[in-house]
Parts: sequence; C-alpha cells; structure tokens
Amino acid sequence: MFVKAFFTFFILSGLSITTLFSQQEGWKITATDDQNYTGIVSANGRIGILPSYKIFETDKIILNNVYDKESPLGVSKILRGMNFGNLDIFINGEKLDNSKIRNWKQTLHMKEARFTTSFSYKNIAEISYSVYALRNVPYTGYIDFEIKTNEAIDLKVIGKIQTPDEYRDPVNTFRVLKDLETTMPILQTVAKSRLGRHTVSTSATFVWHDINSTRENLRPELIHKKVSDYNNQLSFEKKIEKGDTYRFAWTASQCTTQDFYDPQTESERFVIFNLLTPKDDVLSQHKKLWNNLWKGDISIEGDLQSQLDVRLALYHLYAFARADANLSIAPMGLSSQGYNGHIFWDTELWMYPPLLVLNQDIARSLVNYRSDRLDIARKKAINFGYKGAMFPWESDDTGEEATPAWALTGTFEHHITADVGIAFWNYYRVTKDKKWLQERGFPLLKEVADYWVSRSTANTDGSYSIKNVVGANEFAPNVDDNAFTNGAAITCLRYASLAAKELGISPDSNWNIIADNIKIHRFEDGTTKEHSRYDGDRIKQADVNLLAYPLDIIKDKEAILKDLTYYEPKLAEEGPAMAQSVFAVIYARLGDAENAFRLFKRSYEPNKRPPFGALAEAATSNNPYFATGAGGMLQTIIFGFGGLHITEEGIIQKNPILPKQWKKLTITGVGPNKKTYVIK
Repeated sequence: MFVKAFFTFFILSGLSITTLFSQQEGWKITATDDQNYTGIVSANGRIGILPSYKIFETDKIILNNVYDKESPLGVSKILRGMNFGNLDIFINGEKLDNSKIRNWKQTLHMKEARFTTSFSYKNIAEISYSVYALRNVPYTGYIDFEIKTNEAIDLKVIGKIQTPDEYRDPVNTFRVLKDLETTMPILQTVAKSRLGRHTVSTSATFVWHDINSTRENLRPELIHKKVSDYNNQLSFEKKIEKGDTYRFAWTASQCTTQDFYDPQTESERFVIFNLLTPKDDVLSQHKKLWNNLWKGDISIEGDLQSQLDVRLALYHLYAFARADANLSIAPMGLSSQGYNGHIFWDTELWMYPPLLVLNQDIARSLVNYRSDRLDIARKKAINFGYKGAMFPWESDDTGEEATPAWALTGTFEHHITADVGIAFWNYYRVTKDKKWLQERGFPLLKEVADYWVSRSTANTDGSYSIKNVVGANEFAPNVDDNAFTNGAAITCLRYASLAAKELGISPDSNWNIIADNIKIHRFEDGTTKEHSRYDGDRIKQADVNLLAYPLDIIKDKEAILKDLTYYEPKLAEEGPAMAQSVFAVIYARLGDAENAFRLFKRSYEPNKRPPFGALAEAATSNNPYFATGAGGMLQTIIFGFGGLHITEEGIIQKNPILPKQWKKLTITGVGPNKKTYVIK
C-alpha cells in the first residue's frame, strides 16, 4: 500500500530542518537531515541507549538507579554505562562513515520502540540496522543489522565494549563458553565505577540469524582484540555474494552490583539467552510488551503534528519506567545524566498523573519507590527537628537528600513531602486497592501528615503558617507561606484523614484543624499572593495557579481567572516547560479552548529540538529529553481537553472540550477498567 509522505518544515536556531512523518499512522518520526542533531533514546526502564547521527555509533548508555559519587566531595550521580553500541563496519576494506554514504535516514518506530538507521553505500549495498532496548530482557540491548548487496563484497564487522575513562581497573576478556556441542562466545569487560561503589559488567556477542547455530564451525571466525584497557573488541569477516541479504545482530548486557550480587555472571547469562533464542521470539516478545503499553494511548484526528508530539511524550514516559521495578523517573529520564539522574517532584506532580490514568502498574512502581524509602524519610525529619517523614528534594537509590549542599532547594524546598502524599492518595482513588493502602499507602500518608503538623507554626489569630521555604517558584527562596507549599500541605493533610477513614482508623484531629487554618495570602483585589512578601516579581514556573489545578483548592471561576491573568505574564522565558501546561489545563476546564490550545503549544513547541522533536527543559536550554515537560503536555490532553478528573469515585469525565484545530480526541485504556473516552 502506498503511503503518501507528509513533510513538515520548521526553523530552529536559524537552520531549516526537514522531518518526514508517516501520515496515516502517527507512529513514526523519520529524519533525513542530521544538522543540529538531538537523538531519541531507546530505553526500557533499566537502560537507555542514546543514538548518534553517525552511522554505527551510540552517543551514550545510561543505567537507571545506579549511582556513584560524582567526585570525592560531590553528591551522587547516575552512571553512564559502558558503551556497547559502537561498531565498525568495513566493505571491501573501506571503513564506512557518514562521508561515504547517501540517503541517510533514521526512523523512530514508537509503536514497537525500534530506532532504525538506513543508508546506501555507493552502489554496492543498502544497509539498515535497528536498535532495541529490550523490554523483555531489560538489562540488554539488541542491534539488528541487514545488508543487501548489489555486488559481491568482503564484509568485516567489529563490535566493541568501550569503557568511559572515569571507570577504574577494567578487566577485558573473551571466552568461548561451552556446554556439550553448544558454544557461546562472550566478549566481556568488568570494571569499578568512578569512585568504586559499584562493579559493572558488560558482556556482548554477535548473533547470526540465518543459522542461529551454536556450533563453532558454522559461524564466521571471531577475532578478539584488546585495543586498550578501555576498548575491548570482537570482530568477524564474511564474503557476501551479489544480490544476497545478510543479517546478523550484536547484543549486549550490562549488570551492576546495584541489582545483582554477581553482575559478571548475570551479564553473561542475559547475552546467552539472546544468543540462543531465535530473533523472532526475542523481538516479538519485546513488541508484545510495548503493544500492551500502548493500550493506554491518546489519538488525535485532524492534527498530525500534535499527534506525533503527544505520542512522543507518552513514548518517553513508557520508555523511562517499568511496572516491575519500584523505581521512579528522573527529569531527563534515561536520556542523559541531567540533574545527576536524581528524582524530584517532577515525578509526582508532572509525570505520574498521566501514567496513573493510563497505566496503573507503572504508577504503582513510582509510588512504591517512595514507600521503599520511608524509613530514611523518617530519619530526615528527626534530624531536622520534625516529626513524621520528610522526603528529600533530590532522591537517589538511598532515599537520602542528594541535592548539592550549596543549592537552597535541598534544604528548604519542602513541598516535595506533600507532593508524595498527594500521589499516594490519588493512586488509591484510581485503583481502590485497599491492601496496598493498608500496607503502603496509609503508613506513608500518616507520616507525611504528622510532618506537616510539626512543620506548621501557630499564629495568634488561630491560623497556621509554614515558614522559611523554597516554593515551586525557585526564584523566591526562604519565604513564608508560599502558596503552593501551603496548598499542597492542606491537600496532603486532608487526604491522610480520608485514608484513615477508609481503613476504619480515627484520623489525628490535628490534621484537619491545621488543614482548615493554614494561611493563603491575597492582594487587596483578591488575587492570590505567591508568598507573604510577594510584590510582583518574575516567576520561574507556576506556583499560585497550582492551587486551582491540580490541588482544586481555589474553585471560584472569577478567582481562578484573576490568578491566571496576573501570573501568566510573569513567567520567565528561561523557566521550565510545564508552567504553561498548568495554565492550559485550567483554561480548558474553564471552557476556553482557544487559550488552552495556545498554551498547550507554547508548553513544548519552543522546546523541541531537531530532527525528532525531543523536548528541552526550556525554550532557551538544550538538555533533552525533558520528561517533566512531557508529563505536563500530556496532562493538558488528559485533564484539560479530555475533561478527566481524579476523584473519590475514581476517574470521571466533566466538560471535555475540543480545540478547533482537532477533529476528534480519543483517550484509550483509562483506569483499571481500560475505558475509552471520545471527544469530538
């Protein structure tokens, strides 16, 4: 079937970028121009493989939840893994690179999480290869190659394990493991992380699909070469006849002592599994798991560009998380070491709500990440003179505060503790999982409510203040009665009371007393003040407006509009993307589709980077992929245009609205019953 190509031209940084989209499906983004290139990561919640525009090269590999100190006196930083994604390919003795090819093209197939590069080498061969971060074998990557020849060629392929210089004491080996007649060639590097906290092991091998043979004499001869302590190589040579199609793969596994007692042996086992399992079986299982993820989907008719942008955002949230991990998502996911790979409120307030609606299994993993670290949060509260549990502004695998000491956010941005509690009650609202509530949900909600009781200060008029905080607007440090911090604390205290009653437990009477009396300051005209001394300064991101959504504390339409019109002009250009998303959701809920759509587009379009549309954190930055911004734009669709609300009755729909630019919006896989909502 012929699919008509649709070209979108846009200008970024003074350069014209051409991007080719699949018009019928809305599932593929294809780049044919590598200028100002930002790649799209292949990830599976455990590892992220970031491609390069250079053929046969991978920019970096990121390991989820594996940290070492960034420096002897620094904080923790997520590990950049050993790079197993760089290969050298020679045809007739000539090494292929971008200067020797034509018809370069890269395609992200979002439906099956496959990233494919293809090109022509002179008139000699057509070459393509696809990169997978296997969802079914999550500590592994798989690069599948296909070479179609127009004339006979001599092929040489070199696979590598390249160890970053920051690693210590790498040991490189090549062994052919054998069980009866089954031979298993394994290239391997084992090393210590930068300051020795972890042992990291990477194993790799070639796979030949046509024979899928385990017998040494049916495979090309493998040659091992240790170029240096930091470059371990394995190669083979093959003659290919004219008109033939030659297929092979390179697969690798990376394991650490964060997840395994014996990462060296485990990395071998994963590679052996991929080696001895037929390719169709390995990849079909990967695709099946992604197909299950896409049961939670958003379909937009009448606006292909918005469709692709929204799917790309959802693709990243799915790629950065797993249902079986009890791990959270860093602001940049598994695309980089940005923000040291730490976990912020970005998860609970921005990425978590869309996932809670579309995939409760992943949502459970995100909240369980916090409850697994509850004991550490209790200790932090004690250490700062408070009761209950106090969660860190930046969290790593330990659950201790991981923010650099010089950053005031780590010591004073306390709304994170309320954000966590809000996420917990919302999980129960959607799932009605009473066993989870009893075992994980309420124990945490009780502790965070007790924290806010101890954190609040009684005033002489019977009100309560929360003093000396950094709010969501980080341009204003060490203020009293920050609007969002106070609003989040109010919400969290009320949710703790509801959770107690759900379990037949009497809530602490202080929870509701303090929730009913925490101060929210206002100007004389009724506009909400961001904090007690706020006088109209620029703001980094939405703060006051979060009281209308998602907290639902300010309900009066006139008051909501007053806050919207006052604070939108004060947003700084260098602020993060999600502020406009909040405004867009609120406008949509007020029935103003025009302003909602304007701010929906503004929330991410200036942040897109060529050629695939990866999101940077801000219009003025270049640090994609910003998963927090993806969460914000998805909330505009789900909770704004889609009209979905998370309530005590579960997910309900109220007053959906469709932008004039769209013909139809369909949200599938909503909630435990996997409902479909159609707006047209």
